[in-house]
Amino acid sequence: MIFRTAITSDADQITSLVNSAYRGESSKVGWTTEADLLGGQRTDRDKILEIIHDENSLIEMAVEGFEIVGLVHLKKEKGFLYFGMLTVKPTLQNKGIGKKLLSRIEECASFWGYTKIRMTVIHQRRELIGYYERRGYQWTGETEPFPAHDPRFGLPKMDLIFYVFEKNLSAIP
Repeated sequence: MIFRTAITSDADQITSLVNSAYRGESSKVGWTTEADLLGGQRTDRDKILEIIHDENSLIEMAVEGFEIVGLVHLKKEKGFLYFGMLTVKPTLQNKGIGKKLLSRIEECASFWGYTKIRMTVIHQRRELIGYYERRGYQWTGETEPFPAHDPRFGLPKMDLIFYVFEKNLSAIP
């Protein structure tokens, strides 16, 4: 497995992978599904292209052969590196790809001079929250609204909010 940064020609494969991991029946193969919380899509090609062409964002991909098996959106913010859309192909979950992507996020953060990584998790996702807490992420006490009126991000089946989590890299020995 190698890591590489997404380019325009990857947009369709990225869109398909992200939607398969988060929504619909295909997502239920893995443990990261949001299909019970949200309908519709997780993203679309236009959003992926917007991220790829944003000078402060990128999509870092885990690739085996010619297949994208995992990815994460990284965004450079003032004071921290934000990550979202952490995705692993549903049939390959529980094989360590997510952990490798989290390590890659930390490598990128350190390379760019960040000591804090920030991310959000839908508050109902207890198992996912536990996963990140076991990897050093702590809830900041902050919440953010879910973009409930943006069908490009999904159609909520209930009221949702995000919990904001951070990991302080300077505290790691």
